[in-house]
Amino acid sequence: MVHFDFLAALSAPNKVHAPMSLPASPLSQPLDQHNVEIGRNRLAWDRKPMLRAAYREFYQRIDARIDRSLPGPIVELGSGMAKIKEVIPDCVTTDLFANPWLDRQENCYALSFPDCSVSHLILFDVWHHLRYPGTALREFHRVLAPGGRLILFEPAASWTGRFIYSVFHHEPVALADPITWEAPAGFTAADADYYAAQGSATRLFWWGEGHARLDGWRVREIAPMASFDYFASGGFSGPQLGGWFLHGLMRGLDKLTSPFPRLFAARLLVVLEKEPSP
Repeated sequence: MVHFDFLAALSAPNKVHAPMSLPASPLSQPLDQHNVEIGRNRLAWDRKPMLRAAYREFYQRIDARIDRSLPGPIVELGSGMAKIKEVIPDCVTTDLFANPWLDRQENCYALSFPDCSVSHLILFDVWHHLRYPGTALREFHRVLAPGGRLILFEPAASWTGRFIYSVFHHEPVALADPITWEAPAGFTAADADYYAAQGSATRLFWWGEGHARLDGWRVREIAPMASFDYFASGGFSGPQLGGWFLHGLMRGLDKLTSPFPRLFAARLLVVLEKEPSP
């Protein structure tokens, strides 16, 4: 995906941990690469109005899934540029590096929030960076209040989506690769590396490969959606195609293709709800 929001930060807010040394591969890179990409994305954001418009609509979709009656803060993990605040200003933004526009540092595998204290966790283009999603999901369950929501916004590996993401983006879609649900014995949050598998949420939630592993969760919503206007924006790494007229045409195309998500979906919104303890 091209948002490059990432899984991790620190388990202690004022102490940076060094990641363990791992062999380079298409799915594993130095963790510092994340902060380099945030800087590049900020430049793309400033020069691409169609990209900003597409993301504003994405954030509005997320905002519509927030239940303000739930106690506790709304927290985004892997906030990157923290642009979600333009739509959800009270969202607590977090990431790996202590950039000045963020509220705090956090690690998906070792969050510093107390048990049952958070109302919502938002992961925008973060889930597919989780090498051990089951381990992170257990930590999300710990900090969410009963009835709290985990909201994921991810690439959708429809036929169109997997073609676009495979050809025009450097991160692998990895639809046939094994998903390692749990971290190995001895793993700590400091061991997190830069990992990517864009098809992870599609496989686990939309296609249902992970549903048997969701003890303690209720699936509230799985919503694949077309977004040709997002494709036309070029994301953060490609050129923007056309201007506002094309943007309007692409939004019309989104409406025409929305009944056929398996063919055309570009994005996937997943909402899980923490079940109350028995």
